[in-house]
Amino acid sequence: SIKKASSNRYLRYLACSRIFLDNIQNIQSSWVTQGSMIGQLALLFGANDLGSVMMEENVVKAAGTSFCMNEAEMIELIEDIGSVAAKRNTAYEILKRYPAKAKV
Repeated sequence: SIKKASSNRYLRYLACSRIFLDNIQNIQSSWVTQGSMIGQLALLFGANDLGSVMMEENVVKAAGTSFCMNEAEMIELIEDIGSVAAKRNTAYEILKRYPAKAKV
């Protein structure tokens, strides 16, 4: 059987990738395989894209994991770390920026 990479290792690889692959503008967080909390942490470890809402991901489910998140949950994860959420297209052009919610 294949040993799954730990979240710790994933985040370390991500941080190193951001340093050594500085010519790559966009690195996507792998929340689909790592879960929403690690996906959120990945934004602090070098990723600048949380990816997309998954309706159904059969490949990931077949590998033994299945995480789901809707648009509102994604926006909340991004805003909770002080970042601005935005919707983009596949060419990474910003289509919409979501206004930050006021902290009470």
